[in-house]
Amino acid sequence: MTASTSVGNSGNQPQWDRVQSDLREFYGQDIHDSWFKRIVYEGLTDGTVELSVPTPFVRHWLQTHYSKDVLSRLQKEDESVTGLRISVRGAGRSPRPAAAAPNQNTGPQQAAGAPNAVNVAQQQRAPLVPGLEGSSLDQRFQFSTMAEGAPNALAVAAAKKIALAQPGQNVGFNLLFFHGLVGLGKTHLLQAMAQEAGRSSPGRRVLYLTSEHFMYRFVAALKARNTLTFKDVLRDIDCLLIDDLQFLNGQKVTEEFGHTLSTLMDSGRQIVIAADRPPADLDGLDTRVRSRLGSGLVVELQAPDYPMRREILGHRIAVQRELCPDLDFPEEVLDFVARSVTTNGRDLDGAVTRLVANNQLTGAPISLAMAETTLRDLLRARESRKPKIEDIQRVVSTHYAISKHDLVSSRRTRNIVRPRQIAMYLSKTLTPRSLPEIGRRFGNRDHTTVLHAVRKIESLTGQDPKIAEDIETLKRLLDN
Repeated sequence: MTASTSVGNSGNQPQWDRVQSDLREFYGQDIHDSWFKRIVYEGLTDGTVELSVPTPFVRHWLQTHYSKDVLSRLQKEDESVTGLRISVRGAGRSPRPAAAAPNQNTGPQQAAGAPNAVNVAQQQRAPLVPGLEGSSLDQRFQFSTMAEGAPNALAVAAAKKIALAQPGQNVGFNLLFFHGLVGLGKTHLLQAMAQEAGRSSPGRRVLYLTSEHFMYRFVAALKARNTLTFKDVLRDIDCLLIDDLQFLNGQKVTEEFGHTLSTLMDSGRQIVIAADRPPADLDGLDTRVRSRLGSGLVVELQAPDYPMRREILGHRIAVQRELCPDLDFPEEVLDFVARSVTTNGRDLDGAVTRLVANNQLTGAPISLAMAETTLRDLLRARESRKPKIEDIQRVVSTHYAISKHDLVSSRRTRNIVRPRQIAMYLSKTLTPRSLPEIGRRFGNRDHTTVLHAVRKIESLTGQDPKIAEDIETLKRLLDN
């Protein structure tokens, strides 16, 4: 391609045809025809390639999912290309182009009013601590954009208390640990905290890191023989937030994390950590580190309830209407999705995206029939959802009128031992957890104790009708 100073230069069409051919070969004919075929090459202006598409929806989808790949292929054709701009052509509408620089990170679809998805302004670095750059923060992840309800009320309240605290202020707990399955808002909470803390107290030293970023920085410091500087910087901050701790691995890295954790806690600094499981189940960490993590405020994020799911869907549909002003999303379909997709916020986002894409690409109206067909796999996921050990402990405790503390304690009275064995049996048969892991969740018991409990209940279900009936009742309760 040769540089041009005006849009509409068709002299570079052969190069663009080669890019189109590459995209077709890489993604396949179906995806190419859905998203790339309708792109028109408009020209090259001061290093920025100008492309146009027929609708705002197609532009947004390309910017969100494919712009980085398209740009890299354009740069292979012409090294002078530095950016990409996609606009909407025709229909008498003023396009809202968004330029993409070569090293931008394209994020997922943003909330209404947020910057365009491909703009680098959407991403910013975490508040800087001299000597160590934090992981990127997404501007969509604010407290104001988070759906709140009973499943996350404690988590949000604790997060806001820390985020709004002033330097040196005692919030009552200097370690906050969030855990829960994917898509329940852990990253949203941590990034909202980092951004709010930076606004409410600019002098506060706040650092947000993913576990991968922590590992990368530490390994880089090891190679550069500069670990002392890394340690000094990390341990001299006011609030450290670490995301996805379950991915932390490597003996030296986990040892350094343990030392950092102890130093910050002992000096009264604030630590916030998120993982997909509670501290006791983080097998990659030393027992003492798991114990220390468990000594803080540990909060589990639950799947969103119906009101929260409605709120999440409302936000997502509002964003889609920014792109497609004529979008008709019937109330009955919104209600169906909210009642049927019960897993997490990401699946709700995906449900809306699929329905709108189907509507925009085929012209078919969004209806219950479309939703049932388009979301078939999400509905199957709901049917096959497995309970967690915490769910089993809660349901068994309630059914037998004992406390969860008694269930995992060392007490051996009959009214506790049998429910405990039943809970262990259900944990083994209804979850993918191993015997040692189940044993840890029941008061750090040995795996042989769990195996004995499983075999005992298996035997009793064939001999005692009451036990068999209780097992079936508990399974039904867990399936609701």
